[in-house]
Amino acid sequence: MIPLVSKESPWSYSSGATLEGAVKYLLIIFILIGGSIIGPTYARAIQEADFYVSPQGSDDWSGTLSSPNSDASDGPFASLERARDAVRELKKDQKKAIVVQVREGVYRLRETVVFGVEDSGEGTNTISYEAYPDETPVFSSGQQITGWKRVTSDLPGLPEVARGNIWVANISQKFFTLYDADGLLPRARSDGFISLDGGNGRNRLHFPAGTIKDWSNLSDVEIIVRPHHAWITNILPLESVNEETNIATTSLDATYAMNKLHFLPDTKNCWIENVLEELDEPGEWVLNTTSGKLYLWRRNDSPVVAPTLNELIRVEGRIDYDGPSDEPVRNLRFKGLTFKHGKRYQLSPEDKGLQHDWDMLDKDNAILRLRGTENCVVESCHFLHSGSGAIRVDLHGIGNTLSSNHIEHMGGGGILLCGYGPGTKDVNKENTVYNNHIHHVGEVYWHSPGIFLWQSGENRVANNLIHHTDYTALIMSGCMSHFFMKNGRELTRTIRRHELSHLPEEVVREDILPFLHTHDNMVEYNEIHHSMLRLGDGNAIYIRASGEDNVIRRNYIHDMVGETQMQAAVRTDGGQTGTLITENLLYRCTSQGILTKLDNRVENNIVVDIIAPPRGYYLSVREGPLTGASIKRNVFYSTNETGKFIDELPSGREGSSEDRRGRLLARVMDADTDYNIYFCKTNPKKGKALIDKNQQDGVDLHSKAVDPLFVDPENGDFNFKSGSPALEMGIVPIDLSQVGLRE
Repeated sequence: MIPLVSKESPWSYSSGATLEGAVKYLLIIFILIGGSIIGPTYARAIQEADFYVSPQGSDDWSGTLSSPNSDASDGPFASLERARDAVRELKKDQKKAIVVQVREGVYRLRETVVFGVEDSGEGTNTISYEAYPDETPVFSSGQQITGWKRVTSDLPGLPEVARGNIWVANISQKFFTLYDADGLLPRARSDGFISLDGGNGRNRLHFPAGTIKDWSNLSDVEIIVRPHHAWITNILPLESVNEETNIATTSLDATYAMNKLHFLPDTKNCWIENVLEELDEPGEWVLNTTSGKLYLWRRNDSPVVAPTLNELIRVEGRIDYDGPSDEPVRNLRFKGLTFKHGKRYQLSPEDKGLQHDWDMLDKDNAILRLRGTENCVVESCHFLHSGSGAIRVDLHGIGNTLSSNHIEHMGGGGILLCGYGPGTKDVNKENTVYNNHIHHVGEVYWHSPGIFLWQSGENRVANNLIHHTDYTALIMSGCMSHFFMKNGRELTRTIRRHELSHLPEEVVREDILPFLHTHDNMVEYNEIHHSMLRLGDGNAIYIRASGEDNVIRRNYIHDMVGETQMQAAVRTDGGQTGTLITENLLYRCTSQGILTKLDNRVENNIVVDIIAPPRGYYLSVREGPLTGASIKRNVFYSTNETGKFIDELPSGREGSSEDRRGRLLARVMDADTDYNIYFCKTNPKKGKALIDKNQQDGVDLHSKAVDPLFVDPENGDFNFKSGSPALEMGIVPIDLSQVGLRE
């Protein structure tokens, strides 16, 4: 490590020094810069930073660069908290931008580092906490587990394959995730089973005989369940087990009754974790807090750590939760820092669920949390190997920028912008989510999205790369009107009823639209692939219960190849209106390309090779009336005859204008449908038949069943050749060079 400067070292120079000292000083500087011992970036760091932090520092020092001498008496701070306090003092005398640089090494946090209003940058000045040039400081709440011993005695219930491979350590704390150098260590897990009919509820499960037992440390055991719907997983602690009736109860409610999966009744929807009988593979572990023992089948010799904090850093404004205004923290910047080993969050009885409990309102479940902030920046940071989410912008969050971060291998989601619930307080907006690489999130809570906007509007979400998610990559949502008449955790607790007392007892979307703040968002130039890998009924980009004037444009969504039921590349769900879906390229997506409803506009998109099972619709219209909607200048291109170019919502009975669920029919003849290309390479007549049918209904009068003349579709080049009929019809080519991560 490069030595740091001390005020008392021979590196320092003052006006009272001798000429000989000055010569020595200049010679040292010349050698250091010219001889590349430290290089130009180090010299620049000396000029720019006001304070330094180092694992070799001391909070009793002044925060300067340290002496090269081993007996240094001054130098950098040891902790971020001490640097924060020094900045507070400096601000009293100097109204300027302030920089704290953090040196290479691992910083073990035992308490969340909290920044408050007093830590704001004054005026337009920023206060930056950033990595020292070309170094990687790592913040972790992981506490190393020590004292491992190989188990030589018999462990009742341990599988035969594990005997002789298990290590044990004494522990005094409870934790839900564990890590070694390769990342998350999986808890011992059962093979899974299907919940039985009868007796199920939100806290009751009817299980097949023998799959759940009344273990002596029952409070350590958790059931993971997909309750009734394909879009959610719950992790629930067991409270009691009756092995005679085969009924288990949990201490927390599931999102829905724990019935077998709707539409997927043959899919195993339950399994048990953290029991010794299932410890049968390398890397697996079991924690028994009754005996104070941790059992592990080690997969390598690296240290094993257990997280101790949900949040590593929290920026906390003065939140007036029920009142009209907050006082935010302003102008803080975090750059180049690495965060890992955060705890897995748990649900609580007081939680307020966002849509379908995909996350919770105002929950301490992200490593870096901005709660009441304006103009704060999280830039070029790395988030990995943690049990919850990476970044949250909660409640009051205006003008913040989250850019160029790398988020991977998280138990929860990537980035969440989460405003106040439906009401008049609209203060989560105008944020930028740009150029972030997000992948392998939702590894514990499978339903966690890569990016989630809830009650947050006027944001720009651009040039992000999201891939390998178990559920939806990007969600925009708010609150559906029928939840105003319900009780329970999901959405109803988020509603600010004290601000909405004027609403009628039974509301419709038009009543609550002014209080749905996920509006005017621009989602553009993002690349998404390999989402929807494990759960069903989800999408690459999803929007529902949001306000209007959201734009989804110029995104590249491809290789959505998970064999899951009811997914789409882009989907507007029930009741969503006023959305523009334009200039997107959708390639090799399972089930559906675009699913639209009501008055949303689908214009100038290219949809290629929708993989048929289980549906295979290039465009699906699912809720009417489509009055005010448009389906124009799109290219629907298939290299085989499977699937349908357009699928309309069928009626429930002959002559009815509604389906079985009471939804009005969705018919493309009710939209402004024209200037589309429908082309099946192996059977051009397929597109011609659809156009003939639509023209009888008075639409698609200028549409064609012709080859759009892509440059090289077999290799993913969907630009148009010269003379393409698409260009003649006014279809704008999609420039993929502007999509995805920017360097």
